[in-house]
Amino acid sequence: MRHGKKVMHLGRKTAHRKSMLANMACSLIEHKRINTTVTKAKALKQFIEPLVTKSKDDTTHNRRTTFRYLRSKDAVSMLFRDVAPKVGDRPGGYTRIIKLGNRLGDNADMAMIELVDFNDVYSNTEETAKKTTRRSRAKKPTADAPVVEAATEVTETPDAPAAAEKSEE
Repeated sequence: MRHGKKVMHLGRKTAHRKSMLANMACSLIEHKRINTTVTKAKALKQFIEPLVTKSKDDTTHNRRTTFRYLRSKDAVSMLFRDVAPKVGDRPGGYTRIIKLGNRLGDNADMAMIELVDFNDVYSNTEETAKKTTRRSRAKKPTADAPVVEAATEVTETPDAPAAAEKSEE
């Protein structure tokens, strides 16, 4: 039985699994989204969320702890420089997993894992919704500006003669 065993083994030995997750985390930090299998995406989510939380507090100890897991100076510096300021006010949930369907070759469940704050599609919809709800009052014409009257045009529809015949009856 698997009571209390939370590690997703992914069919690999410990060293291979840690190296793979470190490489996937570096790729995720660099590209902001990657495509992988659903199981690997879930394992990567558990791997990277604590590292992003540590990156909020930029200290030497946190940088060294993060480097121990990621094993890449570029990824660590990008995490602390680019990712941490964007997620500073977020209490958690820094990644999103979107299922993509099955892979053609072996029918494996595929998913896209991405950093939430770097997705422009979801983050801009809130701002545009706020902008569209504001309305301004119509300005009254001033005495200096001439008032232009709009000509109204009446168009006849094909149903208009039928409606006129019904009203005569």
